[in-house]
Amino acid sequence: MEIPPAVRARGITKTFGEVLALDGVDLDVAGGQVHGLVGPNGAGKTTLLGLLLGLAVADSGTLEILGSPVGRTPAVPDGVAGFVDGPGLYPSLTARQNLAALASLRRHAAESTVDVGEALEQVGLTDVADDRVRGFSLGMRQRLGLAAALLTRPRLLVLDEPANGLDPAGKRHVHRVITALAAQGTAVFLSSHRMDDLAALCSEVTILATGRAVFTGPVSKLAAEGGDLDYRLVTTDPEAARRLAGETPGLGVVPGPDGRRAEAEVVVHGPAAALDELVVRLVGAGVALRELGPVVPPLEAAFLALTETGAKQPADLSALSEKAGQEESR
Repeated sequence: MEIPPAVRARGITKTFGEVLALDGVDLDVAGGQVHGLVGPNGAGKTTLLGLLLGLAVADSGTLEILGSPVGRTPAVPDGVAGFVDGPGLYPSLTARQNLAALASLRRHAAESTVDVGEALEQVGLTDVADDRVRGFSLGMRQRLGLAAALLTRPRLLVLDEPANGLDPAGKRHVHRVITALAAQGTAVFLSSHRMDDLAALCSEVTILATGRAVFTGPVSKLAAEGGDLDYRLVTTDPEAARRLAGETPGLGVVPGPDGRRAEAEVVVHGPAAALDELVVRLVGAGVALRELGPVVPPLEAAFLALTETGAKQPADLSALSEKAGQEESR
């Protein structure tokens, strides 16, 4: 029997006065999947997250969450948890007291001690469990908000910038929690401005621009939407590398802002296949390659291509969106 998606939205539209926040958005989030949501400021991300958490209702369209239709009242079925615009916490209470209060409100008071301790341990806050939240950093508050969401053992977890304010160790810890939840069957829908978070966590992603979904699909396909990229190379012989790059079909050497580049590096522009050919030529010429990577990560390049309407004509944006939809239907 086919398992229904955790989220299924069709033609979702939401307005606030004369502002069209969401314009015919379709969305599918499968159980056991980490699905990313990205877009420029004002694209409608917060509105969409709010709909999934029952903080607002759509003006039109259909929305099913965990197999249950969501009607015209702001209510979602049990099994949904998360936060938007940062977690709401009591600053005068400790981390443990905050979670205990929430557990009690959710009628889990009898098992709140176990659940609270487990949640704090999961997000790495056991050592500060009895500290007042008013002294917490932004990253610690985000982790406590995640712990609060875990109290209900959710089947759909909705998170708004969960890695915001985290140091590298904290981000790695949160990533492990999210990955483990997905492995256990929880659907995770999260917004992020960080392309590295998307690449590390998400199997699929949706990009919003001016209230519309301009892309939805696998992260690998999104990376392919970026087209040709600038790549930075550091070699043992930069002059030879520049010469070989200029001789490689499909590649061009990119000058710096002042017409020059640092002596040790070469920046080239072109498709990945041409870059592969350059690497083969470098090895054949005895030039060692010490560093190679895109100047702008592929996911970020694709994001910019799909959302920078100031740099691209609307027709170009429509063509990219149509291409994504055609590939998705295959």
